[in-house]
Amino acid sequence: MGLKHWYDRNIMPRLVTSACGQKAISRLRAGVIPLAEGSVLEIGCGGGLNQRFYERGRIKSFSGIDPSPELLEGARRIAGERGLQADLREGVAEDIPFPTSSFDTVVCTYTLCSVDDPTRAIAEMRRVLKPDGKLLFLEHGRAPEDSVARWQRRIEPVWKPLAGGCHLTRPIGGSLRAAGLSVEPLGQGYLPKAPRFMGWMEWGIARKSGP
Repeated sequence: MGLKHWYDRNIMPRLVTSACGQKAISRLRAGVIPLAEGSVLEIGCGGGLNQRFYERGRIKSFSGIDPSPELLEGARRIAGERGLQADLREGVAEDIPFPTSSFDTVVCTYTLCSVDDPTRAIAEMRRVLKPDGKLLFLEHGRAPEDSVARWQRRIEPVWKPLAGGCHLTRPIGGSLRAAGLSVEPLGQGYLPKAPRFMGWMEWGIARKSGP
């Protein structure tokens, strides 16, 4: 077992869960996740950090995918503790293992930064949405200020292997629009007390804007 393999299995899942579970991020989740309804698919569901924010009365079914077996184990444990019947599968956003037009809501939080192919991942999320469905997103990415974006580009090569492949420089709203989604922003800004290079957040609702 190489050092990177050991780190990715034993340290990285705990690091990601801790970073994405801080109070300021939880407050953002609380403003987005309760909007989920009907048949719900969560992309990057590992760790189960969103589960406590779902309004059970609005959800008919709950599914999720995550590439990390370790994080999925945590998500399944939390679902069991909450009595939530969940179909949680190992998988990647670029190849979602569910049929076309299956879900009323797709939830994507702090995931687009680390997928291998964000364009393909968004296309897949769009595919599995019903025609009148919605994609709820809460992501961090490229800052609007050139001075911050320059630092993001400098830091990203060192940051990625430490943070599970997380990119700092990916656009958020622009990527969703380029994939044929209309975007209703709910908010954006820097996470309080976080370093600016990793703190730019955008969250909102995206819907299909064409066939």
